[in-house]
Amino acid sequence: MKADLFRDLDPKIIDNKGLREPQIEAYKATVDFLKSGNTVRELGIILPVGCGKSGCIAILPFAFRSKRTLVVAPNVKIAQQLAADFDPTKPKYFYKKFDIITKAPFPEPVEIRGDSVNKSDLDEADVVITNIQQLQGNANRWLEILPSDYFDLILFDEGHHSVAATWENLKSKFPSSYIVNLSATPLRSDGQIMAGSIIYTFPIAKAIQAGYVKRLKAIVLNPAKLKYVRSQDGNEIEVSLEEVIRLGEDDSDFRRSIVTSKETLFTIVDASIHELNRIRKETGHSGHKIIASALNFSHCHQIVQAYRSRGLRADFIHSLADSKENEKVFKRLENNDIDVIVQVRKLGEGFDHPDLSVAAIFSIFRSLSPFVQFVGRIMRVIKQNDPLHLLNQGTVVFHAGGNIASRWSDFQQFSEADQEYFEQLLPLESLDFTSSDEITIDPSFVRVNSNGDQIEIKEQTGVSVSEIPLIEENPEALDALRRLLGMGYSPEQVKNAMMDLEPIPTTKVRERQSARLALDAKIKTKAGEILFGKGLKPMGRELDKQRLDRPNLIVLKSAIDKKVNAFIGKGVNERSDFTKRELDDIESKLEELVREATIEVFNGKA
Repeated sequence: MKADLFRDLDPKIIDNKGLREPQIEAYKATVDFLKSGNTVRELGIILPVGCGKSGCIAILPFAFRSKRTLVVAPNVKIAQQLAADFDPTKPKYFYKKFDIITKAPFPEPVEIRGDSVNKSDLDEADVVITNIQQLQGNANRWLEILPSDYFDLILFDEGHHSVAATWENLKSKFPSSYIVNLSATPLRSDGQIMAGSIIYTFPIAKAIQAGYVKRLKAIVLNPAKLKYVRSQDGNEIEVSLEEVIRLGEDDSDFRRSIVTSKETLFTIVDASIHELNRIRKETGHSGHKIIASALNFSHCHQIVQAYRSRGLRADFIHSLADSKENEKVFKRLENNDIDVIVQVRKLGEGFDHPDLSVAAIFSIFRSLSPFVQFVGRIMRVIKQNDPLHLLNQGTVVFHAGGNIASRWSDFQQFSEADQEYFEQLLPLESLDFTSSDEITIDPSFVRVNSNGDQIEIKEQTGVSVSEIPLIEENPEALDALRRLLGMGYSPEQVKNAMMDLEPIPTTKVRERQSARLALDAKIKTKAGEILFGKGLKPMGRELDKQRLDRPNLIVLKSAIDKKVNAFIGKGVNERSDFTKRELDDIESKLEELVREATIEVFNGKA
């Protein structure tokens, strides 16, 4: 019977110095909610980019004392990242990295990916990780075979998606489970609000103060007057700044003409390059980059061409582009072979590249949510937990006529601090452009402690580090070490032997998967040995009685495969469904099954 490790283990969370403040606070808020006796089933937690959302997902099952948790991501990339956090075979395993659980047993993870896992794997699991696409469709095999009480907790990463129909179907499949939506923004791009009762939020302003995300400033562009051409009549019209802002709010054609006109596009390009050069020079770090948002495929080309013509290495990614081409661009970005990457909402959730430091906005955002998602791409810090470090600065460049900040009410009901911060960052009222064609806005930045007091950091001197030989305080341990050295073992051998005492962890799903792969290799090897013993070449055709042009190796291996499948009552294409117990039974019976198959193939001769 499966142990309930999220219930039985004693994780170190509340007083864990390695965890971040929002992770511990979100955990506490969840525990307090459950203790309150509130019967609300669906909850929400809002954490800005870079504040440890994946780590929060890893510790929440302990708050619920879950029997089996389902973690759902919006795409494959995020699902793989989350699976790695739960995987004890990975070097950055979250529970060990932060001393939450220091020794086995560890919660058993399974990632649903194609047919690489089966129901028996899920039965062994404490946590199942997947992307929503794996659970789509009315005839989805997982939703058909899993009982309605299979999961008692469902965690949705990027939970603002969870109001979509596919996610709602999943919720209704497991009606008794708790649901927690985690996101950096409570709204989808279509304006729908994230489902659930919000029990915890961590404001972006506070995340900046803590050094979890970059501090931001804005560069707002617009001349005192602007000429533009109306598409419907071809007439050139000159308008004032006030009219630019009004049209930006009310006229969608005007907004589109603003960001696609060469004059405006070149202005945004030039301003973003100036800012990139400034940050690179000020920090001495040449890796800083620009990320630009475009309207569409042709707009991507237009923006890339503008940057390239100014000597920058620019490229784009787009959903219409070939996936291999997009991957090449990603690799160039990671290898610092690109200064500017242009995209149409392609570099979204799950993308992490801290060197993106300038966000150049050439597109239109109909609400605050997608804007926050895009700006989130430049908010990852380069130096952790150091809010005043020169490397941790980001700049948003946009045009006043683009109607960037039109819906502050989106955030008001969730975080007044976030609303106040973005109002400071992107104000569009009473800007005086009479003496300049750009205005720089740097939101007030004051470090505060939990009591609201300002913190003044002074130089710390005279700090020394010394190693403390704790072993000398234990005479028995010291005597044991001396005896080992007296027997001829070197200090290095003793050290290595002690390090080897801790076994490398594995998981049950990996054990089953490796056993399944090993079975196929063993059958192939057995078939090859039999053919060799009978003087037949593996690629010969002597055994193909049905004249299907099959090599001897395939004929014999297929016969053994059939015996193996029949032994456990599975069909030809059901090997992925073999359980670990079935694989163990096959292993014990394999020699006999091979002998039976050989007799059939060779007409009564083993």
